[in-house]
Amino acid sequence: MQDLKGKTAFITGGASGIGLGIAKAVLGAGMNVVIADIRDDHLDSARADLAADDRVLALRLDVTDRAAYAAAADAAEARFGRIHLLVNNAGVAVVGPTEFATHADWDWVMGVNLGGTINGVVEILPRILAHGEGGHIVNTASMSALVPVGGTAIYSATKAAVVAMVECMRPELEPRGVICSAFCPGAVQSNIADAGKTRPAALSDTGYAAADKRRQAGGQFFHLYQTKEDVGARVLEGILADELYILTHSEFLDGVRERGEATTAAVQTQLPENPEYKATFAMLFRNPAITAEIDRQKSIRATQIAGAAA
Repeated sequence: MQDLKGKTAFITGGASGIGLGIAKAVLGAGMNVVIADIRDDHLDSARADLAADDRVLALRLDVTDRAAYAAAADAAEARFGRIHLLVNNAGVAVVGPTEFATHADWDWVMGVNLGGTINGVVEILPRILAHGEGGHIVNTASMSALVPVGGTAIYSATKAAVVAMVECMRPELEPRGVICSAFCPGAVQSNIADAGKTRPAALSDTGYAAADKRRQAGGQFFHLYQTKEDVGARVLEGILADELYILTHSEFLDGVRERGEATTAAVQTQLPENPEYKATFAMLFRNPAITAEIDRQKSIRATQIAGAAA
């Protein structure tokens, strides 16, 4: 979907941080933008920041509320017509030792990060397929999906799940004109650290109160994080290039490589293959979307190198 002008983007968690950065980028590319967010104060400031009321619709949305999600999608279509880009970006986090986690901690983070993404796909994908003009779905994951570390079991599990969704949907939907991408950023200047302010009272029982206090007392590191504008521009670049994985932060290269090497080394190659099994279930042993992404990234790098040398 390289021609974005005049088409419509629906971005959850779109009123601050990464979501707002993406909204700015696609608005600058000529799209109409629906920013859906749970916080009214963020919606007000985002509307003023974007300063394009004719092409921006700000909607309050709790992505875990399926009826509200359907109503928001209806409102988006009523305002702008067909939706072409869905960015499942709304997210929350808790961090700390796994044994401290309560059911409420798991349910809250899973409900927003994974459940909200599922709700977006169930509600908006059929609308994209129905209009037949093609489209794009971006799931905001995290480098924590690819390089998970101790103390992030709940968060990393949700982000790994939304990456897997993309990897499965891509070969299924690309032939039908819908590209799917997993956006995996490192640290970004966002408000995710304040996500607890929107935590439902019914899920308020947390085992991470002490860990959260230590995190807040640990100092501010925003100066080390990428800006929302930088990551928004990176997502736009990935959309225009049809990238399967939209990654940032080169600091994660060793971790990504080591994970690949570790899983490769773990395959039991000393055991003989069963030719009948391999032939019968050939579709299980390789994902064509991942194979194609290798060639795409090689082409992108070659173009970048040629451009730098010119």
